[in-house]
Amino acid sequence: MNVAEDKAEAAAQGMLHAWWAARVPQRQALSSPKGDRTYGELNANINRLTRALRARGLTTGDSIALMCTNRPEFIEVLYAAQRSGLRLTPINWHLTGEEAAYIVSNCEAKALVGAAELGQTLDVAAAAGGADLVKLSVGGERPGFENYEKVIAAEEGSDIADPVPGTQMLYTSGTTGRPKGVHRRSVAPSALATVNFCGYDEAYQTSVDAHLVTGPLYHAAPLAFSVAVPFLYGVPLVIMEQWDPTEALRLIEEHGITHTHMVPTMFHRLLALPVQVRGAYDLSPLRYVIHGAAPCPLTVKRQLIEWLGPIVVEYYAATEGLGTLVDSSTWLARPGTVGKPMVPGLVKVADDEGRDLPPGEIGLVYLRAVPDTQFDYYGDAEKTADAFRGEYFTLGDLGYADAEGYLFLTDRSSNLIISGGVNIYPAEIDAVLVQHAAVFDVATIGVPDDEWGEAVKAVVQPAEGVEGTAELAAELMAFCRGHLAPFKCPRSVDFVAELPREDTGKIFKRKLRDQYRAAASGSRQKGVPRGNL
Repeated sequence: MNVAEDKAEAAAQGMLHAWWAARVPQRQALSSPKGDRTYGELNANINRLTRALRARGLTTGDSIALMCTNRPEFIEVLYAAQRSGLRLTPINWHLTGEEAAYIVSNCEAKALVGAAELGQTLDVAAAAGGADLVKLSVGGERPGFENYEKVIAAEEGSDIADPVPGTQMLYTSGTTGRPKGVHRRSVAPSALATVNFCGYDEAYQTSVDAHLVTGPLYHAAPLAFSVAVPFLYGVPLVIMEQWDPTEALRLIEEHGITHTHMVPTMFHRLLALPVQVRGAYDLSPLRYVIHGAAPCPLTVKRQLIEWLGPIVVEYYAATEGLGTLVDSSTWLARPGTVGKPMVPGLVKVADDEGRDLPPGEIGLVYLRAVPDTQFDYYGDAEKTADAFRGEYFTLGDLGYADAEGYLFLTDRSSNLIISGGVNIYPAEIDAVLVQHAAVFDVATIGVPDDEWGEAVKAVVQPAEGVEGTAELAAELMAFCRGHLAPFKCPRSVDFVAELPREDTGKIFKRKLRDQYRAAASGSRQKGVPRGNL
């Protein structure tokens, strides 16, 4: 068995870090403001946590929820779950306690590991797990929780003799507004994940690669492109606690960063820095800037390539699976493309029934669920069946392939809003706003925003006799903040006498979005600020 096969076998059993610890135990595995780990230290802590969870009654197939900020313990829990046969659900810690509690309950968590700094939000989430929930607090004491550091310190760090591969279940929403668990049946690196499309140095004994983690670890994109793939090649992670453009440049210089994953909002913030700040740091080690998760304005991407060189690589993917890839030179020749499939047959454009469409014709974009990336929507057989057409599934994105097979997206999944690389589902916001006495009906949409890509806007039809005023708009935004995580709440509210509706009476959100996009485009062309319709 060669090195690649040997490493793949270890990864399939959840023992990837044991493989690296046996060969380069003193190599830095990760660095962060909350602590560092060598591969030897990281692997030992993964073993300790695995033993601790087993000692507390968790067995193969049980669910563990993780609500933790960007710190080393997040990585330890992630890989302990993979080693001990558990189903791991990372939770966005920006959620309200009520929102997080729904996920803890829905994923049927038997254990919750959370950052003590999250305070009452963590407590509310934990309460949904019931009296028997195993609770560990990271980074400090929390009433009702065992201290994570003390728990693992009591265990032995040698490799466990009986690893069991675990799975992951990240949450994404749909038209119902309630999040759905995307349950992966395996978290072992797939044939796709082991394609070294980012050019990591495979001569691990001499590699100097390093990856800068810029985004929240609970998000699917950083988990895949900033954690799972770099660790396949023994690449150290430098983890940012929170995003800051100047700090990112400093870390690239200090650690000789060769790779990083970003979202377009980060590009915008970097390009907005004064020229003297951008020029003050040595960015020459940087070889790959990987991006996806949100549409990137053409001008922003061009400016980034002009500054950093042809090192920008874009992908199209989803929580559910991987899709296409495009490098800088190809993108410059075909502006706007998200590339070709990572492997042949992985992506196609087809009609509602899954029948292939010819080049240039707009249809639904389908991804193929290859055997080792199979998934289902947890507890929702109907949603799972609705997404699949044979071995292909669609998220509702629209696009077309040109004659050479390059994919271009024309619209995103149904009513999904992507703001700053974060998915926001309007149905959740609508469900809150219609509870307000002043609201007859509402349609939440994404409107163009130069920095965030899209901003959340609520278009409200007031109740009879209610006037849509600036004061009411502020009241509705505050009402949302009382029920939803801040990043989901509208940044603006518009009022209309009547919302556009289809013949069935359903709100015609696409028509509404198109009106705002057209207005925004006209404002840009005239060089005037954008306002309400």
